Amino acid sequence: MISQMVLVHTSDAALPGDLVVPTPARAVVLFAHGSGSSRHSSRNRAVAAELRTAGVGTLLLDLLNEREERHDALTAEHRFDIPLLGRRLVGAIDWLRTQPDTRGLPVVLFGASTGAAAALVAAAERPERVLTVIARGGRCDLAQDALTRVRAPVLLIVGSQDRQVLALNEEAARRLRAPHALHVVQGATHLFEEPGALQEVAATARRWCEERLRAASGHRRTPQEET
Repeated sequence: MISQMVLVHTSDAALPGDLVVPTPARAVVLFAHGSGSSRHSSRNRAVAAELRTAGVGTLLLDLLNEREERHDALTAEHRFDIPLLGRRLVGAIDWLRTQPDTRGLPVVLFGASTGAAAALVAAAERPERVLTVIARGGRCDLAQDALTRVRAPVLLIVGSQDRQVLALNEEAARRLRAPHALHVVQGATHLFEEPGALQEVAATARRWCEERLRAASGHRRTPQEET
């Protein structure tokens, strides 16, 4: 397994990230954190650890550079700049394609909160590279017209008590033209802090990735796999 800090060069920034790739790897999951967060998000790291049990790599990435983060902490200007964040993710997808350990791997986008909108924008821009998109408590409504252009399957995960975001995800699901599913974690609020809630998010995301990978490989489950 390869585990290293990396510097991801996009068209307008150099962004620090933490890359972990098992050998062999089936895909790589690129994480887009939510507003005011970073690649150090404990929730995304917990999900990343679960996904790696399915044999996929993970890249947790800061979407803003240090100067932008300092400015954003004072003004909150960049955290809702979905076009900017989407461009950064597109740059990261392109960067993964150039790296020897990830160049041949399909990309899964996992976005939390505003990062989900950025993930959908990036998926619409790189349909040939993105296997699927997973949104955790996502502000998918902020993706606007990109919702209708996404071609990869989309999984929306929302807490039942996060009522406003749940309503926004239900509306986003109606706008999506790609295959999609909405998974509601009963009793969970926006940050999935309730006992077992984040574990359900991680397990659901892992199963979804495994299903998408099987579908992409054309694999048909045997009777033994069905049991």
